[in-house]
Amino acid sequence: MSAGANRRLTNEELQLMSFFEDITKIPPKDLLYDEAFQRYIFLVDRGLAPLAVGKAGSKIRMLKEFLKKDVEVVEDGSNLEELVKSTLFPARVVEVKLKEEGDRKIVIAIVPPDQVGIAIGRNGRNVQRARLILGRYYGVTEVRVQPSA
Repeated sequence: MSAGANRRLTNEELQLMSFFEDITKIPPKDLLYDEAFQRYIFLVDRGLAPLAVGKAGSKIRMLKEFLKKDVEVVEDGSNLEELVKSTLFPARVVEVKLKEEGDRKIVIAIVPPDQVGIAIGRNGRNVQRARLILGRYYGVTEVRVQPSA
């Protein structure tokens, strides 16, 4: 990981991360706030999202009620491709392409045709989540979803 790994967290972010850990028993690696969708996105180690979410989403519901905002959990990835797949979950990403146009980095996520809507999310929620996280860690400026042939 690059850019975001060296970012300094605010006291408020550190408190929110500590609260998240108190509720879920999972230490978050990072926290992003998405202005567009008024939600907190917590990044956790691979394989820990189900534990952080809790049975039938119970822990996330508790966090949502307390924070009065949407809360999402995304698993970290050890490389760009893994992180793209994780940020667009539950859509099944079959291929990830990185295109550079000048100083812009564009990620193209290839998904089965029946998964395009899932990958994009309602009102573009999932693509926005991917853009925020991939922007922080890999300097990505745009995320596109395309159906596989």
